[in-house]
Amino acid sequence: MAQTTVSVRMDETLKRDFDAVCNDLGLSMSTAITMLAKKMTREKRVPFEISADPFYSEENMARLRKSIAQMEATGGTVHEVKLDD
Repeated sequence: MAQTTVSVRMDETLKRDFDAVCNDLGLSMSTAITMLAKKMTREKRVPFEISADPFYSEENMARLRKSIAQMEATGGTVHEVKLDD
């Protein structure tokens, strides 16, 4: 079967971490991506759960906007954070 090249752009840190995981599993990044492509092609789906980060939900964004408005209106209150050792 003829081979082709696929270029993927990603964050440098993500690439480094992905390469390390692949190496730990005895795979190259190319092999891991080929495995993903084969599984998606065979199953016609993304083979893992994808969900939005709840931090960015409209409900949370509205709450944050309200809190920011309150702080800007009142000057807010500074609290120290004490970390347990």
